[in-house]
Amino acid sequence: MTELTTARIKSHATKLGLPHLAASLEQLVKRADTEQLGYLDFLDLIVEEELGIREGRRFRQALRLSKLPHHKTLEEFEFAFQPDLDTRKVRDLASLSFIATKSNVALLGPPGVGKTHLAVALAVSACRAGYSTYFTSLDDMVRQLRAAEELGRLNRKMRTYTRPAILVVDEVGYLPLDRSDANLVFQMISKRYETGPIILTSNKSFSEWGQVFCDDVLATAILDRVLHHCEVLSINGPSYRLKHRLTAIEGGDTTVA
Repeated sequence: MTELTTARIKSHATKLGLPHLAASLEQLVKRADTEQLGYLDFLDLIVEEELGIREGRRFRQALRLSKLPHHKTLEEFEFAFQPDLDTRKVRDLASLSFIATKSNVALLGPPGVGKTHLAVALAVSACRAGYSTYFTSLDDMVRQLRAAEELGRLNRKMRTYTRPAILVVDEVGYLPLDRSDANLVFQMISKRYETGPIILTSNKSFSEWGQVFCDDVLATAILDRVLHHCEVLSINGPSYRLKHRLTAIEGGDTTVA
């Protein structure tokens, strides 16, 4: 390949938005020579590598916009530590079929059992598959909505939670809400109802949600919409955080976290 041809291909690749081809042309040609690739195989190599670069960039951008607290995957989850967890159901959820059916996912259990890890892992899988996601704690969402309502911008702010394909709401039930805040949650749930799934985590059983929202009628209305199409996973095993803390203590670490 002449220098003139090389320069022309790089220039055209840059103009066409193919940065990997422009930057790696010589290496790709050398690989084609080494592997004695035919014309179609060489073209397939170029397209496949360029697509991989773009998909990686899109995935990283989706993760950044998701506001996830970390990017842990299902492969990192210690299923052996939660033997009562329905592993098959978790794997089914990881197929993301719940997105197509617009079904919610509720992860229930005491603190430290891995609810947030599973919620984040599902969100990461969704980002990789091309779905937009957004993560928030219930407390932070309520504060954001309340502030927007005071400024007359509630509808605009509500789109933060209704626009993504998947909304992850963490820590439902850790702090009780007053009726006005609970009503904001109800409005958000109603707007997403049968339009896009919510993945939520809670340390409270559904029968205790009346206490969380300080109004049995409002709690029932919220649950009616959440549970109409919903996959529920209960995790009732030991705490990961306590496990690691006890391991540290047994190893001689007596510092207080």
